[in-house]
Amino acid sequence: MFSVTVRDHMMVAHSFRGEVFGPAQRLHGATFIVDATFRRRELDEDNIVVDIARAAEELSLVVSAFNLRNLDEDPDLAGINTTTEALAKVIADRLAERVRAGALGEGARGLAGISVTLHESHIAWASYERPL
Repeated sequence: MFSVTVRDHMMVAHSFRGEVFGPAQRLHGATFIVDATFRRRELDEDNIVVDIARAAEELSLVVSAFNLRNLDEDPDLAGINTTTEALAKVIADRLAERVRAGALGEGARGLAGISVTLHESHIAWASYERPL
């Protein structure tokens, strides 16, 4: 399996519901480094997994929808505890939609999967991986 990873970042505000979150139930900020990894079994006819520039542009587009925003106020995230894990899934699903829409080019239709990792700090991160 071949892979290409691109990186971006976002700063958000959010709060959590549930006693398990302790003080994080209050509104707080988080900064995430976001890695999106695109995978395919064989390289395409241009000998690439995906165009890196297009992948970076699409990740930036997806991440910008959250950057410098209070996620508690986002109607698309209503009722979701926007944990690191949940945000990784939301971003992966949105990237998958962009692939299906052709935003990463026709060659990207041969991708096998996407994995998104959100680095919450230098010692903690969470990922979500999905097939395409």
